[in-house]
Amino acid sequence: MKKTIALALATTTALSTAAFAQDITEFRIGILGGENAQDRMNSYSCLQDYAAEELGVEVKLFAPADYNGVIQGLLGGTIDMAWLGASSYAATFLQDPEAVEPVLVKVNMDGSIGYHSIGFARKDAGVTSLEDMQGKVFGFGDPNSTSGYLIPSIEIPQATGSTMESGDYFGEVKFTGGHEQTIVAVYNGDIDGGVTWADGQGNWEDGYNSGALRKAVDAGLVDMNELVQIWKSKVIPEGPVVLRKALPNEVKAKMTALVDGLHERDQDCAYGVAAGETLGFQPVEHSTYESVIAARQSKIGG
Repeated sequence: MKKTIALALATTTALSTAAFAQDITEFRIGILGGENAQDRMNSYSCLQDYAAEELGVEVKLFAPADYNGVIQGLLGGTIDMAWLGASSYAATFLQDPEAVEPVLVKVNMDGSIGYHSIGFARKDAGVTSLEDMQGKVFGFGDPNSTSGYLIPSIEIPQATGSTMESGDYFGEVKFTGGHEQTIVAVYNGDIDGGVTWADGQGNWEDGYNSGALRKAVDAGLVDMNELVQIWKSKVIPEGPVVLRKALPNEVKAKMTALVDGLHERDQDCAYGVAAGETLGFQPVEHSTYESVIAARQSKIGG
């Protein structure tokens, strides 16, 4: 009898392993823009290795040129996991509510899960506030970015009493393509001011504790002493790590546990994936993003 049970268990295990292998032959992680593609790939290479070890299949990284590349990959099933911004998650959800599920969110050093859109300019340009930006060139990042477009496009007009159309309040409003591009454009004097993201914690000269400014400092692209903050948004909910809903439950459980425990396992890896200092990740639900979904729907539709 014991041999029969053991044989049945062994057969069941073998069948489930075989089924698992058939369900997923590779795992694909998408990486939102924010810095150049090679730096993004380097930051995620450790997670790629851990995931391959955990899942037993090849893990591939994809760093599309813009946010929409990741969104469309998730919608089309060619990307399995990504850390999205809140607006990118909203865009994905509005196009297909069954495409992905939010599982984790980054935790700041103080235990919060919010961040800010940060307006900034060169210190030597004589710009210290939004008022000083009137008639000057202002840069957004990506149309699907929460902090690089959606939130500042709503909150800045509330502060200026004008629209974000070129020639209304700002002399010109343009898209740079992403956070790193905005930061470099302002730093080099190609545009007068712009917006990016940061947790707003820690020291300005470090680029705060985490965010695009911190990554730019780490990459040696900017000296924060040459820049000045001119505006800060209200708190924005940090975007979620999402998984495709159609993935096998075992895959979703393994990848959620891997990212959830990444900070304890390898702090350097977590630093790269989370764009700076973090306490790690914690569970998150769709309800966290309902206000951003509503804002996106009213502002730009999908």
